[in-house]
Amino acid sequence: MKLLRIHIISADTCGGLLDGLDLSLRSQMDEQTTFTPLCLLGANGTGKSQLLQVLAEMFQSAFHAVVCQEERIEGNPGLQFEVDYLIRPHGSPATVHVRISRRAQTKRRPVVTIRKLVDGAWINCELTAPETKELLPGKVVGYSSGDNETLSLPFLLSRSGYAEEVRESAIDRATPPTGIQDTRLMLIDYGTHLEVLVANLLLGSDEQRSALLKHAHLDDLHSFRCSIQLAHGAAPRAPARAGKQSKRKGIQLTDELEEYLTRLQRCATCYQYDDKTETYTFDFLVDTETKTAFRFFWKTAFDLYSAFHKLAMLNDLVIPKHARERFSKETKARRFASRLPEPQDEDKVFRFERVNFHARNHTAIVDYVSLSDGEHQLAQLLGTFSMISFSNVLFLLDEPESHFNPVWRMNLMDRLRELPTSDGKRSDHAETIRQDCLITTHSPYLPADLPKEKVFIFSRAPLTRKVEVNLPDQETYGATFDAILRSCFGVHTSP
Repeated sequence: MKLLRIHIISADTCGGLLDGLDLSLRSQMDEQTTFTPLCLLGANGTGKSQLLQVLAEMFQSAFHAVVCQEERIEGNPGLQFEVDYLIRPHGSPATVHVRISRRAQTKRRPVVTIRKLVDGAWINCELTAPETKELLPGKVVGYSSGDNETLSLPFLLSRSGYAEEVRESAIDRATPPTGIQDTRLMLIDYGTHLEVLVANLLLGSDEQRSALLKHAHLDDLHSFRCSIQLAHGAAPRAPARAGKQSKRKGIQLTDELEEYLTRLQRCATCYQYDDKTETYTFDFLVDTETKTAFRFFWKTAFDLYSAFHKLAMLNDLVIPKHARERFSKETKARRFASRLPEPQDEDKVFRFERVNFHARNHTAIVDYVSLSDGEHQLAQLLGTFSMISFSNVLFLLDEPESHFNPVWRMNLMDRLRELPTSDGKRSDHAETIRQDCLITTHSPYLPADLPKEKVFIFSRAPLTRKVEVNLPDQETYGATFDAILRSCFGVHTSP
């Protein structure tokens, strides 16, 4: 998919900061055979992160309207918008121009409409039609290098909706025939870094593993532990309605999650089980046989990541009920400083421990916690792009390079383009070129690696304080950092 235009009619998400913004990102005639991210550049407080959040909420609204079994919570029902993009549905040779909108026509609550352009005319799509589902992105992936509540909110809502459905389905033993569907919104932050990295290192190719670890002078995964506890002190007790049919004393699991426990047990080098707290401790000494065992149960790194992440989303269930209710109320009131509290490690339902690596040439064993923030984040970012290699994905990256040194920042675009995936590199004509990516930054490094028509400068109007977006007045690709600072930030360096 490729975004064409974003029109924010009304968004109380950011106090009206972006109301009225109509941003053209590409022409429909632009080349669609390359992976070229769009860079949102500007000073602090100019609405870049808020735009990513609103864009996530736009698609969250569409997902909720079309595939509510994948996005249980609408998120921001008052948001009014239009978003245009190109997408090639799976199995179709043709690219389709799609417009999703939600406008208030009367005093009634605005509803989502989806249209496609056919022979110059807009055709309404039935929200319940199977083909309409194929006109939506397969995933919207949010990435934040820190605790940015602005971008994370719609993704946290999505996660909490999934955890609640798992809880209710497991208690009532009423899982839908198709199982509990994955969420289409996917947040990658510090809390998910080991899910991403371990999945890639177990099921990725040698070339992929090298690409993820060489910057940290590591060779491969040596060992790790997974702990899953279901009836410990922080876990809610099984409700009475679970009845005698439940074999769990605490958190109830669906059949799918029970199967994941069985698979991890069969892949483990050794394991322990504490019946009192229903705690499983799986230890893995990683070798060729370990990877073969994981590959028997999970086809791809993304499949394994999804299993890890579904277990990790159960961590929301140990958050006190009053905190979850407070989060829900404040979200509806659009109070965006709020978020779900993070459980302590010892209280989590699922967590990784004792993750160790082989140093380069297997000269030593390196503990994951000894790596720097930048090394953690680069491995996580590259791991995300390596395992998500299918088409029709939208990446929303909020300052992904904030912890990188200048060399890593300068090479980031090239590394993403040349990163090996199971479907080829983004520099080749592979499935991955049919993805799109928006990146916010304050740095001159990223725009120096992109043509000026892919760089958007955000600022605030002096009088109205409304957000304004302009293109650079000179070519950014290959420009000096001084030239970019002058053109994009108005910073004039001394000769």
